[in-house]
Amino acid sequence: MQAVLTLFFWLQSRLRSALRLPALPANDLLRDANYRRIFASVVITHFGAQITMLALPLTAATVLNASPTQMGFLMAFELAPFVLLSLPAGVWLDRVRKLPVYVIGESAFALALITVPIAAWTGVLSMTWLYVVGIVLGCVHVFGGTAAQIVLTQIVSRDRLVEAHSKNALAVSGSEIAGPGLAGALIKILGAPIAIAFDALLIAGSVLLLRGIRVDEKLVDHGDANFMTQLREGLRFVARTKMLWTLALFVGCWQLLHHMASVVQILVATRELGMSAQSIGFCYVGMGVGTILASVYGKRVSDKFGPGPTIVAGIAVSAMGWLALSVAPVNAFGVVLFGFMLTCFSGGATLMFVNFLSLRQAVTPEPLLGRMTSTMRWLILIGAGPGALIGGYIGEHVGLRASLACAGLGALLLTLFAWRSTVMMGTRSLPSQALHHRL
Repeated sequence: MQAVLTLFFWLQSRLRSALRLPALPANDLLRDANYRRIFASVVITHFGAQITMLALPLTAATVLNASPTQMGFLMAFELAPFVLLSLPAGVWLDRVRKLPVYVIGESAFALALITVPIAAWTGVLSMTWLYVVGIVLGCVHVFGGTAAQIVLTQIVSRDRLVEAHSKNALAVSGSEIAGPGLAGALIKILGAPIAIAFDALLIAGSVLLLRGIRVDEKLVDHGDANFMTQLREGLRFVARTKMLWTLALFVGCWQLLHHMASVVQILVATRELGMSAQSIGFCYVGMGVGTILASVYGKRVSDKFGPGPTIVAGIAVSAMGWLALSVAPVNAFGVVLFGFMLTCFSGGATLMFVNFLSLRQAVTPEPLLGRMTSTMRWLILIGAGPGALIGGYIGEHVGLRASLACAGLGALLLTLFAWRSTVMMGTRSLPSQALHHRL
């Protein structure tokens, strides 16, 4: 894998030279060997994620003929571990080394995915099977995903977190441009369940990359502090830090609305607009376009207006996409609006989360990073499961487009409240070092 990584960056340098692109600056993060591995892993895993993002709901919708309510349950099962396990996971992560948890989590993710094509091939695939896979994937996100965010802070200095998250977002955007087309083709040729196997193989390659990262992590001795004492300490830190609980409030409300919309969007595409898997995959390229635009210009926007106002702008952008799809006509223009919705969603989400992650990491002392991260993930995802169930219920009993309309109107209202928040609109830069140790 070291040879593959070396070849990857050699080809990148040759391409840069052939196109006469400027060389990387001397202090560019990509010159750091550890960060390069993280960056390459992000590229690989998110490229594969484009396959699963399409193939898993399409497996439920087209192979198993799932109802909107069942689609809501599928998403809710994947989110349930965040609500049940995030808080204790944070305490546990502050006691162990994070990189091994990250690597093991990625391995478990690949194993869970590979069971889907095996179950389909043997004829035992069912919605119950997908629910179980969803729970496993959710558990991996809780432990491995939280560990991944902390590992980034261990190899990148805090003053460069926005740059690191922006580069990662740009890596994601490249995957979102190239991945959906391949995903649509694989699903058309092999079927949605079998296509998921390709994602599992890509994640296995990512695991090999991550195993080469070197992190000198010094575990903090918590003395005789018991588990519950440490858990309460993490909760108190978030509760006493106004910026953190304000961010959790607005991003948590956005997550509820996002899951209301996302649980029905594939059903709108297949059952309302009559789109094929390949055309849906082509439209998902719009997610890459949105992420690229937000990654390229997002840092400039954040530098000029501040991280807080940029998050508010991200909420407004995503609202436009959901509202547009809710009124999409059943013709070619409706397909264009589906792509437009995906562009607005990814662009808005990138503007939000690059700044959201940077702000919350910048204000937190290292011994509390695990508990803060898990507490914040728990808070922002409390409403995600109910959001998915509400979206599925509205989609089944009122109409699929009604779920999108409710999400869009809710996001516009959320934008108005955020615009009136002094914390959101008043945060014009990352907090100073002095705030890191204030409890």
